[in-house]
Amino acid sequence: MNHKKIKQLIAQKQKTITDRQFFASRALAAYFEDIAAAQTRRYGYRRRVKVSIVWKPKESGSARTDNGLIWINAGHPSVTMHKTRQARYEQVCGLFGHELGHVLYTDFLTSQTYHRFQESGKWYPEPPLRSSRDRNAETEYFELLQSDPKCRKVLGLISHDILNVLEDGYIEQRMITDYPGILGANLEIRRESTFEVLPTVTQMTEQEEDGGHIWLTVLQCILAYMKWGRIKYGETPLTDERIQSVFSLLGDLDTALTSQDFRDRCRTANIVLIRCWPYIKNFVDYCKDIADQAAEGGGEGDADNVLQQLLSTLAGNSAEGTGETEPVSGGTPSGTDGGSPTAGVRAATAQLAADTAKEEEESESDAATDGGEEKEYPVEETAAAASAAPEEEGLPMEGQSPPGACQSVAEQENGRIPLTDTSTLSAPEGGTMERDDDYKGTGYTGAASDIQRILEKIAEGSVCQELERQRTKELTELAQSISYGNIHEGVSMKVHRIAQVDDDLKEQYQEVSGDLLHISKQLQKSVLQQMHDSRRGGKQTGLLMGRRLDIHALSRNDGRVFYKNSLPNEIPALSVGLLLDESGSMCSCDRATYARATAIILYDFCQALGIPIMVYGHSTGSGVDLYSYAEFDAIDRDDRYRMMDLSARGSNRDGAALRYVAEQLSRRSEDVKLLMLVSDGQPADTDYYGTAAEEDLRGVKQEYQRKGILFVAAAIGSDKENIGRIYGDSFLDISDLTKLPVKLAGIIKRFIRV
Repeated sequence: MNHKKIKQLIAQKQKTITDRQFFASRALAAYFEDIAAAQTRRYGYRRRVKVSIVWKPKESGSARTDNGLIWINAGHPSVTMHKTRQARYEQVCGLFGHELGHVLYTDFLTSQTYHRFQESGKWYPEPPLRSSRDRNAETEYFELLQSDPKCRKVLGLISHDILNVLEDGYIEQRMITDYPGILGANLEIRRESTFEVLPTVTQMTEQEEDGGHIWLTVLQCILAYMKWGRIKYGETPLTDERIQSVFSLLGDLDTALTSQDFRDRCRTANIVLIRCWPYIKNFVDYCKDIADQAAEGGGEGDADNVLQQLLSTLAGNSAEGTGETEPVSGGTPSGTDGGSPTAGVRAATAQLAADTAKEEEESESDAATDGGEEKEYPVEETAAAASAAPEEEGLPMEGQSPPGACQSVAEQENGRIPLTDTSTLSAPEGGTMERDDDYKGTGYTGAASDIQRILEKIAEGSVCQELERQRTKELTELAQSISYGNIHEGVSMKVHRIAQVDDDLKEQYQEVSGDLLHISKQLQKSVLQQMHDSRRGGKQTGLLMGRRLDIHALSRNDGRVFYKNSLPNEIPALSVGLLLDESGSMCSCDRATYARATAIILYDFCQALGIPIMVYGHSTGSGVDLYSYAEFDAIDRDDRYRMMDLSARGSNRDGAALRYVAEQLSRRSEDVKLLMLVSDGQPADTDYYGTAAEEDLRGVKQEYQRKGILFVAAAIGSDKENIGRIYGDSFLDISDLTKLPVKLAGIIKRFIRV
């Protein structure tokens, strides 16, 4: 199978890839993992963030994170409602940007502290009490909290959801401001499409009459303000109690949205809980009533299940991020509120709230207050916030991220910012703040090419996987067609080969390959120059002996005064087969580890020199198990990772495995065919041991030596006597296991005559 044919198959496969295959592919998940690594490691975050993308249309959740794994459901209706693949990709990328925002900016440790305090009936970081009405609400809150464990659980879920709404608004503002490229652009696209389907207050009010609840309407309005800076009022007048409830909280919501201190969002969550307590209390009773009705009808009667179902109806809401760490970014400033994407929109909303309050005050200016009762919805903070904003006609468009350089997404690593020990930070002076309400986007136009590149990866992986499975079938058929002799008659043969290499094997290889590949490169240096000189020919000087005296070297004191003229010499073509014992005894004394290291070094050494190499392991289970790690003709580029699967397994029927690899090698066209066997002892399998088994191995060696195969048998451990007795002059004595790969590479050097 030549590479041209593979490219044709990839092009054909690419046209048939479905959205489900594309989005649930490992290639797309790895692409997002690389983006996450680029953003987290710049802050010295050493643990790699994993990404899992699934296609589950029936699952309600769209995305979540536990700070170590970002899970995205590409089959969620909010994604699949978009018709084109690029539009769906933008939605998935927006979900990823949101969850990465939790990883970068959410203080999970403080969040845990907040919820532990609430469960124990305490406020964190301090009580949210500003009036006698707040104290009355606090009293009722703690009474309900302590009255029933079910109520405590429901109230805990409500506080979780309030804090999550506040945190969602904050991290999205940070992501759009700090990452105006692919992450910020697609997050904005996701936000815009979500805002389009957001219900109006009028629609939510109608749902209240059909079985909804006023608290859900208030919470939906808070979510709308936190994310988009405005509320979709519909036909509802601004004097409506739901809207006024949110207007009274605008100053605190702005603090939660712009402050980098997570405790400020905890404070705002407490304020929302107390100021909206009448709605929340009725909502808890409402959930209990529904649960009781369900229990009477034979269904599930948990109030918290009812609550979760009701809260899941919130448009634009997302699953709460979880974890046990501080923010990755360490609280790096992203600018003041003037640079926030929704600053202008929120200022207009605050002005609208202040104007509404002013109209109410004017209409009630002639009415006497009743006993100096405190106002329930003070708007001084929002009016003050609005006074600092410039006047605008109507509501501006949804906030956009500030202009920033848009970087192209690359397939290769572009480098990382190394972690540096610092003790001071510079404080810039003379900065100014400007607001750009005419911003139309980042100008990132690479989304289509990004998708195309990932499609090519997916198609290549799918084609290679199919070809590898076809190859394994062919290898198994070859194994069954070989005549192994009477001693192996009736023994089944099976070839195992990993069709698609798992990411874990790749990561394990990266962890250990550094020092091993360094050894390989040192061996290559000792060979490449000699190969080059041998092919080139010419005058060789500085020889101790020779027929020609170099008069220019007579002054030397070391006796190297001879020279000779060498004709250009083509290095004989060489192919190598490496067979590794994977019997159970290889688990002792790190034998399997040294065998694996040998395979990695020799494979890299031969690849660099252009020497075809195949690597096999063998053991026995129900029959002879052959493990194909590297083949002469590679389909994909993952053979080096497959060798990480080499391990200690069962017994060893060496004769059958040796004959299979020797037969493969004998069919090669190279001038020199070298078979290297690495074993830890004598053959040992059911009815295959002792002198009869050793005679079988000698017979295999003699048969294939006549076919031009050169044998080298290296013993691992203390079985040198047995290996030497079987293979005779082909035996390589390896007493020091650390020298095994170097000695085997030295043999290759000898056979290519350099």
